[in-house]
Amino acid sequence: MITSLLIANRGEIACRIIRTARKLGVRTVAVYSDADARALHVRQADEAVHLGPSPARESYLVGDKIIAAAIATGAEAIHPGYGFLSENADFAQGVIDAGLIWVGPRPDSIRAMGLKDAAKERMIAAGVPVTPGYLGADQSPDALSAEADKIGYPVLIKAVAGGGGKGMRRVEAPADFADALNSCKREAASSFGDDRVLIEKYILSPRHIEVQVFGDTHGNIVHLFERDCSLQRRHQKVIEEAPAPGMSPETREALCAAAVRAAKAVDYVSAGTIEFIADASEGLRADRIWFMEMNTRLQVEHPVTEEITGVDLVEWQLRVASGEPLSKRQDELSINGWAMEARLYAEDPAKGFLPSVGRLDHLLFPDDRIETGVQERDEVSPFYDPMIAKIVCWGKTRAEANRDLSQSCKAFQCEPVNTNAWFLARLLDEPSFREGRLTTAFIAENQDRLIEPPVPSDALLQYAADDFATELVPGGLDNAMYQFHQSRFGFRLNSDANRTVRLTVDGKPVETQVGDHALSYDACRACVIDGPTRIYFQDGAAHRVALRRGEGKLGATAADGAILSPMPGRVTAVDVAAGDVVTKGQRLVTLEAMKMEHSLTAPFDGVVDELPVAAGQQVQVEALLVRVVRADTDAA
Repeated sequence: MITSLLIANRGEIACRIIRTARKLGVRTVAVYSDADARALHVRQADEAVHLGPSPARESYLVGDKIIAAAIATGAEAIHPGYGFLSENADFAQGVIDAGLIWVGPRPDSIRAMGLKDAAKERMIAAGVPVTPGYLGADQSPDALSAEADKIGYPVLIKAVAGGGGKGMRRVEAPADFADALNSCKREAASSFGDDRVLIEKYILSPRHIEVQVFGDTHGNIVHLFERDCSLQRRHQKVIEEAPAPGMSPETREALCAAAVRAAKAVDYVSAGTIEFIADASEGLRADRIWFMEMNTRLQVEHPVTEEITGVDLVEWQLRVASGEPLSKRQDELSINGWAMEARLYAEDPAKGFLPSVGRLDHLLFPDDRIETGVQERDEVSPFYDPMIAKIVCWGKTRAEANRDLSQSCKAFQCEPVNTNAWFLARLLDEPSFREGRLTTAFIAENQDRLIEPPVPSDALLQYAADDFATELVPGGLDNAMYQFHQSRFGFRLNSDANRTVRLTVDGKPVETQVGDHALSYDACRACVIDGPTRIYFQDGAAHRVALRRGEGKLGATAADGAILSPMPGRVTAVDVAAGDVVTKGQRLVTLEAMKMEHSLTAPFDGVVDELPVAAGQQVQVEALLVRVVRADTDAA
């Protein structure tokens, strides 16, 4: 068994690997950038090495620095985690050439499956069904557009070297193809250093099904059944589960057999995932499931497979890298119960899922399996993926796992960083999801309804009103309670009361008056953080409540037309010029931040008055990007 291990990654996956290594008695070495100097994975490891500045390209993506750190600390092996250099064949070869053990697949296998076009050709030769599309070498815009016309719209443009949802665009019509292609190429070049793309037929009722495979150096390859990752937003997985709902034993057998054939075709070693796209218009059928790609690494969603099989996949990785054979044969693996995983992100769903950064002053996780790289008072950095944690729940049935995960997302508390916990809870409570009726398009098709900002319940408002009122009345208000009635801006009390308490709830004015207690808040999941503004948590959402003296006003709007940068980032495209006439919703500039592109649009019809930025420019949070004035207003 390996005795010392350097983990070439950060955050929750580094902490996950450290946990298994510690169980096996393996010494661990962490690496970190400037931004991660006090990160949890650094604190948990036995030793840590500084790599360099915060940007990943100057630290976590510099393979030579990582190999040098392993040699300097006496580490025997390197585990890449996922993301960063985990699927970089040259880095894997460099580790091996340095006399170290690479905890992952052979470099040749990574190369064989790393380019989507070549991988599909290999799968066709191995008898694995693939999605119809274009894999050709001609990358000219005219040629790609012509191929899309042949395939038939809608189509999916995918980066050849892509992964993790990056470098993918769905195109509905020929008129949209050129813009989508340019955006896809920019993102692909930025994320992978390779802007080549392929074109696929977009499946209209798609389910994303993937199979976990595992191989050892003795020629053994097994599968650990399937996962369903269909709930996605912008091709990023949001909720995953294992097994897949609606999967018959016959379809499972055919699908998993195809996955094993795919792994054998590249002589695969270690953990890998074969991803398939299914046309679920007539249920899950073996003749309507096609190979998409292979991820030659451990997946973010691997915990749900561990929960239903009882296998520690990281332990298997370390044992296989040490030369041991797989500890179980295919006939010794079986499915036990159901598991679901939700990805908690530092982002605001009500504001277009903009990432949120800052210190986690208050952080409370539910009592479940939590995979995280942060603790209370740690920082969410703008330099990396904004995932805070993964919540994993197991149940005897799908309904049980679904219920428990929903309750756990509602119980999660975080402040002042915004999170998607309430959005996750809404997804899990959707009738169609509970019934197993889901596609990869579900979130996009229902987004307007799903991202409506959560409204505090009557019970929570009663709790808050009583809490503040006790400070205003000498001796407290032990027997004074409050009734609320919904109005346009929130809630108000009955008019027969004799004392008024004015509050601001989530930026909206609320008047409360003393009345008889009519509602119970025993079931209200509320937690108070004392201060000028108090935070009450309910169903995964944080509601900000403050005492207000005087009438107060609604919060300011974007009426002045100033488009500010929501976070530090780089301007990748400017679509207008000063003096241009624009319409409400028209794209003005595109900002790349936290590894994603964000389109900023005109808030109303008007004229571009100021445009102080250019493509390629780095900007800080709240920097002015564009100012639009109304068409009937003279430019300043």
